[in-house]
Amino acid sequence: MTLPQSPPAASPPPDLSAQLPKLVPRKRAPASREPPSAPPPPTPSLPAPPKLEGHKYTRPSRRILSPEDHQLFLKSEACTLVEAFVFGIADSVRDRSISSIKHEEVTDTVKTVVQILGEAEKVLDRCPPEDTGSRFGNPVFRTFLDEVETLLPTWHERLGLSDKQQVNEISTYLHNSFGNKRRIDYGSGHELNFFLWLLCLNRIGLLPPSTFPALALVVLPAYLRLMRRVQEAYYLEPAGSHGVWGLDDYQFLPFLFGAAQLLHHPYITPKSIHNALVLEEEGQEFLYLDQIAFVNSVKNVEGLRWHSPMLDDISSAKSWAKIDAGMRKMFRKEILEKLPVMQHFLFGSLVPGVEGMSTEEEAGVEREEEEDEGGEVEVFDDEAGKRHVHADKTGWGDCCGIRVPAAVGAEGESRKGGARQLRRVPFD
Repeated sequence: MTLPQSPPAASPPPDLSAQLPKLVPRKRAPASREPPSAPPPPTPSLPAPPKLEGHKYTRPSRRILSPEDHQLFLKSEACTLVEAFVFGIADSVRDRSISSIKHEEVTDTVKTVVQILGEAEKVLDRCPPEDTGSRFGNPVFRTFLDEVETLLPTWHERLGLSDKQQVNEISTYLHNSFGNKRRIDYGSGHELNFFLWLLCLNRIGLLPPSTFPALALVVLPAYLRLMRRVQEAYYLEPAGSHGVWGLDDYQFLPFLFGAAQLLHHPYITPKSIHNALVLEEEGQEFLYLDQIAFVNSVKNVEGLRWHSPMLDDISSAKSWAKIDAGMRKMFRKEILEKLPVMQHFLFGSLVPGVEGMSTEEEAGVEREEEEDEGGEVEVFDDEAGKRHVHADKTGWGDCCGIRVPAAVGAEGESRKGGARQLRRVPFD
């Protein structure tokens, strides 16, 4: 009998160690070093107020009429004064909520300023907009501004100002803080005019630095409430807005002061602006959140990434300190250093111009409020019976589908039920 043969023994595996390439540690690419970002503009010392004995007041006028004038302004004491005032207010509200304002911080002057804004709301109630069916500027806004102008002396008399020339200078800033009568628009330049009005009151001793927290957390919210009503009533178009690519159609300072408020907040982070519950519960305490909630309310699509991508990008910052620094830089770059904004800046005796800057007389231009009226709204029906609402004699209106209005106009008309089947726009 033949026994089964055992399988041949397996041969040992070949030694391939000599054939394998030697492992060499991979060299890490050198870390890309981004240039360090420029530091935020510091808060200059607030200059001492002028001596008012024998002071000569002048009606504010434009002095930035060329790039050369603009460069003179950026190096001037007036520019330093504006930065010191605005940044000083921002510094005064760091880590403070609106409800933290104490009773003694709200002086009689601050109360009077809030009452004046309340009186302006009553003027708005007396000047309801016409139902033109247009999402563009409503012409009744001019009537509103005319009525406001007649009340300016009375309002300033409540502040204790009786000198006619003094009132004439200071009240010009308040009048220009509600928007442009000719163009029926509003923007960060008009918002700046409101704070220039407060700055003038500071220069004459009515609003000392001790009132700065109340200016941001009591006066500014009252001003925002008024201007939101004005924007929604008269469909004010954004003045110089970058549309969807800008920070906001109308306001800037709520974001600057609001970032300072949230600087070291224990649980509200920059990403919290995407949380509807946080906006609802904390919006009454923090300007930044309140303004985000308002922006969301007037846009026709949900999500900051769609209608306000800049605000969405800012929310990815690691801290509010980064946002606070960025807002300071933006105030300098997007307002003070922007000629289209600053060419409407008004200089008087309390916010003086610089020697060498142009004057309206020398440049041969009329005062801004005296220029030919533009943007007249014309409503008519064509031969086919289609209704047209044109903003001027040569332009095109909403009806012809060319211009893009402010979001408040689109949102406001849609609330009426779309009786004329207006096209909704996602953003402007």
